Amino acid sequence: MEPVFKTVLSGLITYSTHYITVKAYSYMCVPDGFLGFCSGLVTMGSPVCQVGMKIMSNTEVSYATICMMGISRLILDYVVPSAKSTTLPESSATFAEKSESHASVPNQ
Repeated sequence: MEPVFKTVLSGLITYSTHYITVKAYSYMCVPDGFLGFCSGLVTMGSPVCQVGMKIMSNTEVSYATICMMGISRLILDYVVPSAKSTTLPESSATFAEKSESHASVPNQ
């Protein structure tokens, strides 16, 4: 359950960052109306607006990736239901113990 919680939390943080950045970019760099259109010619080249655009671009890719991973996992769980409960068997002997036991067996 913890991986699901972390994935959902990552998606919420990524989407929230994207949403806040879009709203701030719209307010500061390209306001509404004709005056916003005119001021956008100057403000869109500022470092703050360029950083905002980069953040929007990166969070868009991250959010899409998280969504696709979630959808892929749902499809995988539906197609291969046993994949959810498959775990690797735990070995009681370590690699060193196994090597020693093989080395002590005489050749016949």
